[in-house]
Amino acid sequence: MDFLKKHYEKVLLGVVLLGLAVAVAFLPFKISSDKETLETKRINLIPRSVKPLAGLDLSLPEAALKRMAAPPAIDFSTTNRLFNPMPWQRTATGQLIPGNRVGASAATVTNITPLYLKLTLDSVTISDSGPRYVIGIENEAASTPRDRNKKQTYCSLNIKNKNDPFILSEVKGPPDNPSSVILELNDRRERIVVSREQPFKRVDGYMADVKYEPEKKVWPNRRVGAALSFNGEDYNIVDIRQNEVVLLAKSNQKKWTIKYSD
Repeated sequence: MDFLKKHYEKVLLGVVLLGLAVAVAFLPFKISSDKETLETKRINLIPRSVKPLAGLDLSLPEAALKRMAAPPAIDFSTTNRLFNPMPWQRTATGQLIPGNRVGASAATVTNITPLYLKLTLDSVTISDSGPRYVIGIENEAASTPRDRNKKQTYCSLNIKNKNDPFILSEVKGPPDNPSSVILELNDRRERIVVSREQPFKRVDGYMADVKYEPEKKVWPNRRVGAALSFNGEDYNIVDIRQNEVVLLAKSNQKKWTIKYSD
């Protein structure tokens, strides 16, 4: 008993240390047991089979995007009268007409016809000086009617005639019966091929049919330089292109471009 009385603190400390050692040794088993318990609860509480989410209905926003890609065409210039009041104009005879339907803006182009330069190999003549080639020339865009008719010219190889728009630079095949000839055009320095079966043709100008509806006037087959008179004003055609006609007012030298759409 004396031993316990003298050393009870040491004994008590030893018991505590022994208990702590046992607790530390038991702790890994406790942790492993708790982990297994938590995993079992997780498996039981969270089912593995999860239903997929239903697809989103995007039909409304997709339809809205399609409508935005092709916005509606709203005309605020010709049909709308709230923001664009319709003017009234007086004709040369004193008649009031609504809108811009008098003067050059009311003229229309009803047709535009191309005018061609045509070159043909018509025949070959043999003479003592050598073969001469007969080339047909038809210039529909010529300024005078007499020059628009087809005419024939005789030409020899590499000899330039001042009245011809070309020079004969080469002959393909036999000289007396060539398959084709090569002509060099004076205005464009362009080499072209002409044969009996395949003549040369290019657009050298245009003529147009013009109409002025307020006065029921029609001018067919008008060329550059032609004079037109309507609504008390005189105009000249100063240019004709593939899809438009340009008018020049004599009074103020103002140009008007009239578009053509077939």
